[in-house]
Amino acid sequence: MHRSAFPRIPPQPMPPRTPRPHCPPHALRSVALALNLAVAGMTLATASWTPTAQAQPATAPARRYDIPAGPLNTALTHFAQEAGVLLSAPGALTQHKRAAGLSATMTVEQGFAELLRGQGLAAVRQADGSYALRQALPADDAAIGTLPAVRVTGAPESRARALPAPYAGDLVARGGRVGLLGNKDVMETPFSTTSYTSRMIEDWQAETVAQVLHADASVRQTFPEAGPTEFFNVRGFYMPSTDFAWNGLFGLTPGFQVATELLERIEVLKGPGALLYGMTPGGSVGGVINLVPKRAGDTPLTRLTAKFSSDSELGAHLDMGRRFGRDDAFGIRVNAVKSDGRTPLDGQSKNKELGSLAFDYRGERLRVALDAYSIDGRTRGGMPLFTTFAGSQIPDAPDPNLNPLPGARASEHSKALIASAEFDFNDQWMGFASVGTKRQGSSGYMNNALGRNAQPSGAYIGMAKNTRSFSNANAADGGIRGRLRTGPVGHEITLSGNAIRQTGGAVQGPVTMWASNIYAPAQPTLTVGPAALPKSSDSTLSSIALADTLSFLQDEYLLTLGVRQQRVRTKNYAPSGAVTTRYDEHALTPAMGVVIKPWAAPVSVYANYIEGLSQGDRVTDVTAANFGEVFPPYQSKQMEVGAKWDAGALLNTLAVFQITRPSLIKNGDSNRYAPDGEQRNRGIEWSIAGEAAKGLRLLGGATYLKAINTKSSTGLLDGKTAIGVPSWLFNLGAEWDMPSLPGLTLRAAAIYTGQQYADSANTQKLPAWTRLDLAARYATRLAAHNVVFRASVENALDKRYWSGAWYGSTSVGTPRTVKLAVSVDF
Repeated sequence: MHRSAFPRIPPQPMPPRTPRPHCPPHALRSVALALNLAVAGMTLATASWTPTAQAQPATAPARRYDIPAGPLNTALTHFAQEAGVLLSAPGALTQHKRAAGLSATMTVEQGFAELLRGQGLAAVRQADGSYALRQALPADDAAIGTLPAVRVTGAPESRARALPAPYAGDLVARGGRVGLLGNKDVMETPFSTTSYTSRMIEDWQAETVAQVLHADASVRQTFPEAGPTEFFNVRGFYMPSTDFAWNGLFGLTPGFQVATELLERIEVLKGPGALLYGMTPGGSVGGVINLVPKRAGDTPLTRLTAKFSSDSELGAHLDMGRRFGRDDAFGIRVNAVKSDGRTPLDGQSKNKELGSLAFDYRGERLRVALDAYSIDGRTRGGMPLFTTFAGSQIPDAPDPNLNPLPGARASEHSKALIASAEFDFNDQWMGFASVGTKRQGSSGYMNNALGRNAQPSGAYIGMAKNTRSFSNANAADGGIRGRLRTGPVGHEITLSGNAIRQTGGAVQGPVTMWASNIYAPAQPTLTVGPAALPKSSDSTLSSIALADTLSFLQDEYLLTLGVRQQRVRTKNYAPSGAVTTRYDEHALTPAMGVVIKPWAAPVSVYANYIEGLSQGDRVTDVTAANFGEVFPPYQSKQMEVGAKWDAGALLNTLAVFQITRPSLIKNGDSNRYAPDGEQRNRGIEWSIAGEAAKGLRLLGGATYLKAINTKSSTGLLDGKTAIGVPSWLFNLGAEWDMPSLPGLTLRAAAIYTGQQYADSANTQKLPAWTRLDLAARYATRLAAHNVVFRASVENALDKRYWSGAWYGSTSVGTPRTVKLAVSVDF
């Protein structure tokens, strides 16, 4: 039996009450525009919304539903969640059946009847208000015949205005964006994907994308969490946060530490995404992380969240959304964040100011969206440790609260404006386009508290490198997508193209070095930052792609074929402005994916082969002699086979894969990086998400990785494990709703990372580590408002550990951190 999971009853909106904290006017510059627009949007919307009913009575009024075409069980689950009702449906009744989708204003009964038209099934209302699916009787057919006329859509699923519905437990979604293929149900996707929901982000108190990805066993953060930037390993390959996509388009996401307050979903596609998304600006091949911004929902929202984080960081987050106009066609969503205070790192404080605005229009055939954000972050008073080691004997990890670089500062800012549109030419074909621009810059000790040659005693050489950088990007994509049939074969065809133009510069000031100790840091002599910031690179990544998903035997067999013509043009400049290197390369990169669903059980088997052309690596290790050097582009290849099992409320994915790509290896004698050989990663992944029992939700997985270097010029590194790639990774988070106290939920999450090497020769082995996070939340109503109290402790056992390695430098682990928050819906 399949039982849908539904969102909580929406709150009764009331006019917002804005707090008046004592704060200097300049501190709110980045959010002032967002707040003013929020008030304007609320004023426009006041006359057009009415309070939402607390339950669905038998005569619930009609409302608008937009349900995409797709598998019948998926469409029914999506509709039931939108309607706020419970549906029990035996899997045998919906197996191998598809729904045409619908877009209309109707009652719950009319909606079920329309989705089930011609299926020989009916949704029958039960005494408790829920619905049960059964074979249709003649009386049901007669009732269907009396329905009023509605508009039923047979258009591609990706044109659906709603995101894929949340899966049972609401921690992940039933599907997500698969690049140019659009939104896809996870069971029909020939790749391993996970889409984390806004509820998961909020309930798990994840303030950065890195904190969300603590739930993923294929991802590990390689930079210190207390630092100003985020770098990751995905399937054992490095990924900077600048390689995230914004609604499928690269180059437009906030850099450095990426805030989550403006995001609705964080979608992870594992493996190269060249055909699906095009080239990443930084050359990542382990996967694609796509950020989906918030939009105004059908229910008015005014939510104020007050936050505390140890040692004394205070913050506030205002989230407001309204729809207005005829049929609620216009929407506005505003998020404003301000936080400031001391962190667990001794002497360090952080300040964040965020403002975002999302406007959208959803008409009968046209959908338009406009996103704007401004994010400013400042770190003062220190940076966490990030060091190399002198030999094979690794010193014990120091107290992560110790500050090895007191007095250090860093600041970063990101601003972007992105517009997108979709237009239905008819029920089968649509066009889409998006364009955006971003400006980003940073200054200070962005690479953390650098160190070299740490000894077993803790003695090491401290380094102070004050840097400045900027990165400006303009990006656009567009295309058409549609469906047709050739005899018994269905086709979903997409033709698209994209282009990203990036200019950037990075420069460092004088370097100072001093003797210190990781257990008793010495006072450093800080350096002055560089005065000039010339342009050092100019690149254009462009491509055109064609993909066709063929369906056979009522979609039991899906075959996706595609090819992308990719081109990368790059110029690098000396400080004088002279061009030092340039290249113009292109390649034709194919991809193939297969999904097979021939059984009565909700199981799908998939396989894929995908190639990609990526922009060449840039040396970002500031300790290297050739820091900033950019290498020619390279090709990567992935082969993967896997299976997915939807147990109704528990989703499992198992994948076996191999990815190969050229290596960038550091020569210890010359202190220079250069391409040499190939890194081959083979692995097995398992992930789980959903409800294991009533009130018990699970999220996690396990990964085994074997990442080795091959085909090196000297052969000395062949068979060696790649830097910073553990063999075993485990993640498991569990939430339990306490039956004895309704509203109280307890949560625990464990993260295990196996042994890994910090050097190419595999002489420096970092020990395995385990971290435990604990949390609780309580949802109630106070003074007629929905209120949620949240508390969590990260690294609850206060473990000291080396968390990960990045090009030979190793990060100190996360200190124990206490977080408190209270959210009130007005």
